[in-house]
Amino acid sequence: MEQKTETIDTSHQEVREYDPKWVEMFEQEADRIKSLLGDKITRVEHIGSTSIQGLASKSIIDIAIEVPTSEDAESLIEPLTTLGYISSKDVSTERHFLKKGMPTQFHLSVCYGDKGSFLERQILFRDYIREHEEERDAYAMLKKDLLQKDPTGKNGYIGGKTDFVMRVLKKAGFENKWFDLSKY
Repeated sequence: MEQKTETIDTSHQEVREYDPKWVEMFEQEADRIKSLLGDKITRVEHIGSTSIQGLASKSIIDIAIEVPTSEDAESLIEPLTTLGYISSKDVSTERHFLKKGMPTQFHLSVCYGDKGSFLERQILFRDYIREHEEERDAYAMLKKDLLQKDPTGKNGYIGGKTDFVMRVLKKAGFENKWFDLSKY
């Protein structure tokens, strides 16, 4: 009987110092996505920690693409598999989520222009942290601390960043009737 070996994705287990190559990796992947999808997408953004110069991060490049409507997103999933993306089945009211690589190199959010505020929040957070070095450094410290507590870099790590992210969004001026930022 053949023994099945499970491959473990280690990409979530280490926060590294900022690497300028992350921008180049984003640009190359964004070009591949734009070439494939053309005018089916309205924009491509480098989001997440690797998009913020000087911020320690897991070495996973987060990319967001926007489509006009949520219905448009479904038709892009299959073409994106030709670039190596795998749908994570994480479909929300705001986006489809895909991954690429083993270990994971890219996270791709297919955001809906007609629903939600996922992309708006990502850009506000990114731009605020880019311009506020003290917040950037505090975020890096938090991420490293959380990863020590949750070496998988998943549930506890992700959940532990929520309060910080919400406080930054409030400082950045984010307003949305679905988000109560009053406690931050």
